Amino acid sequence: MFEVNLNNPPVSKRQPQTPTPAAPRSVKDLQLGESGTICCLKDPEMALKLLEMGCIPGTQVRLNSRAPLGCPITLVVGDMADYTLSLRVSEAATILLK
Repeated sequence: MFEVNLNNPPVSKRQPQTPTPAAPRSVKDLQLGESGTICCLKDPEMALKLLEMGCIPGTQVRLNSRAPLGCPITLVVGDMADYTLSLRVSEAATILLK
């Protein structure tokens, strides 16, 4: 026969879960009005174009607006709201944030 002990419930032998490192955020992941600082550019072919448009590592960007269907988006580039830049979402995904 089986004997059940209700006073001491079985203890789980699971290992504590270690937090997985978060994937780097991109400009595509920003919410309206949210800011971030550019860390690096993921796509080497797109990098030259983005650098020429002022998306330089260390520069602050803020998501200004998003088109009704999601693409394009507009970013305010620079700390002092230097200028507004319009990008495709696929281009914004290549700009990684700190």
